[in-house]
Amino acid sequence: MSSSHTTRANLLALATIALWASLAALGTALAHVPPFLLTGLGLLAGSVIALPLARGDWRRLAVPPATLAVGVYGLFGYHFLLFTALQLAPPVEANLINYLWPLGIVLMAPLLLPGVRLTAAHVLAALVGLAGAALAILGRGAPAASAGAPGAASGWAAAGYACAAGAAFIWSSYSLMTKRLALTGRPFSTAAIGTFGLVSGLLALACHALLEPAAALSARDWLLIALLGLGPLGGAFFLWDAALKLGDARQIGVLAYLTPLASTLILLATTGQPLTWNVALATLMILGAAVVGTRAR
Repeated sequence: MSSSHTTRANLLALATIALWASLAALGTALAHVPPFLLTGLGLLAGSVIALPLARGDWRRLAVPPATLAVGVYGLFGYHFLLFTALQLAPPVEANLINYLWPLGIVLMAPLLLPGVRLTAAHVLAALVGLAGAALAILGRGAPAASAGAPGAASGWAAAGYACAAGAAFIWSSYSLMTKRLALTGRPFSTAAIGTFGLVSGLLALACHALLEPAAALSARDWLLIALLGLGPLGGAFFLWDAALKLGDARQIGVLAYLTPLASTLILLATTGQPLTWNVALATLMILGAAVVGTRAR
């Protein structure tokens, strides 16, 4: 893998992380919208990005049933378990468990990708990044976030934590499986991510119809949902796919720890809260882990 390809892949991964970091702020603005409705509409809006990527060749959107199953497993399965976890368990702790997925990418890469091995530098960077992510998330008012969480009162917290762990496993394994398809002679166009999003969005809307109350959306809601689809629930998936196909999954997994940190910083900026010591220390830890991880070979 050439250094130019690695650099380009890391830049694509950073662009993905920047879009994902906006999810919490947009989600806060749309907190009144039922989560499956929000996910379904966001994924459908994001799937439209596939049209210009296909460049008029609709075959780019078509994938074999097995590949489509991988895509739906990733996009729908991840969001289904994540939203279930956030409903059952204290959200801060559930979110932290969810952010085990970058560690999963680093540690599972040798199991799912041919010719890939782990080095001590990759493992150290992944663990330091995990510690930094934990510090950024848990230091952001964890007791307040946990108090009154439905899972804490109902005794379903353990099931929620299990769902969060399942979400982390799904996203890390999905990410590696898409790269494995490219490496083993079964590649698919990045435009086909739109097909994954379309099917996953329809499944999310079916979950909304079955599990959630109906909701009326304002013009502002529709605008924010469109931004959600162009960004963290749409455009980010296309960038992520391109980054993984081009780059080193171990390095990208370490870079992904910037996501919770960037999300926390954006939330602090949009809510007017001050920068705390734990976020400052988490910044140093995650940036250090990213530097070590991307230099490791």
